[in-house]
Amino acid sequence: MAAIFGAVFLAITIGNDNFSRVLGLLVISALLLYEPILVSFTGGTLGHHFTNLRVIDERSGGNVSFPKACARVVLKTLLGWYSFVILAATRRNQAVHDLLTRSTVQIRDPARARPGQYITERAELAVSGMPSRLRRTAIIGVYLLLLFMAFVILLRLLVGIGLLSNSCLNNDYCRGGERITAAAADVALLVMMAVTIALGWQGKLFGARKI
Repeated sequence: MAAIFGAVFLAITIGNDNFSRVLGLLVISALLLYEPILVSFTGGTLGHHFTNLRVIDERSGGNVSFPKACARVVLKTLLGWYSFVILAATRRNQAVHDLLTRSTVQIRDPARARPGQYITERAELAVSGMPSRLRRTAIIGVYLLLLFMAFVILLRLLVGIGLLSNSCLNNDYCRGGERITAAAADVALLVMMAVTIALGWQGKLFGARKI
């Protein structure tokens, strides 16, 4: 935010269109490349450094590559906070963007860490009989698709019984009661999606169950 407002202030002060375009391009590029560059070259963003954390490539044990860091940022941006809902369900407490890019966030300097900052690896998820990551991811995707279809049907049923109107559903022109109903339905969907992802990664969904 400081970079954006600073650039806007500078562009207004200079008052040159060409300068403003170049400055805008530089700011956008810097914001987009900030995390990939720092993660790939230094092992983490400023936030990672300040909190004594480091992003590590599972295969090499070092910093992740620049392409992988870019992929990690894109996945995290697309998934939003949903990328973090399976932290408590994965063996190494990884988010979705970490799992898909084979990376993990670890303590940078053990000497600076307090005992409460360590989370042990979940051995029960490492036992034999657990479906592969690809299978679990595919099954979770199928369940999420079915869940979304059920949500659409639920909304139509709510319209049918008068709890929601088409104007509220399609154009966001909602009365007080309709807004509460729509918010409750959205929260229910978010909770069900989080539960589905967590159960799926633990191998508890039909189609990818732990043997």
